Amino acid sequence: MECFSYLNRALESSLSPIVIFATNRGICTVRGTDMTSPHGIPVDLLDRLVIIRTQTYGPAEIIQILAIRAQVEELVVDEESLAFLGEIGQQTSLRHAVQLLSPASVVAKINGRDNICKADLEEICSLYLDAKSSAKLLQEQQEKYIT
Repeated sequence: MECFSYLNRALESSLSPIVIFATNRGICTVRGTDMTSPHGIPVDLLDRLVIIRTQTYGPAEIIQILAIRAQVEELVVDEESLAFLGEIGQQTSLRHAVQLLSPASVVAKINGRDNICKADLEEICSLYLDAKSSAKLLQEQQEKYIT
């Protein structure tokens, strides 16, 4: 609750900052109180906010973002590979798909190519797990680890 009080005071100051909240919480309890409120934010602070709903990226948008990222990193990726990477981005996360570009580039160079092909991405996918798959694997094999 003290944090929300601080934010209220900061927003009233002459040098008012721009504050961005990101949440996926629904109606829940405000921490430190027994009140329930949308997003777990006190109503007096919530009244001052502009709420912008976001949507998940579609396959075409993910592919476009990956193509831009590859261009920024000066990587050559063919259409088939971009489509495959887009599927990975949809199944896991955009962050994971973007993070696969650099190691795939290294594998392509080792194989004597300047462009990333689908085989490079398949090899990299077998080596690197996304966060959810890694957590699931750790959960399934937790008895093998020291606690």
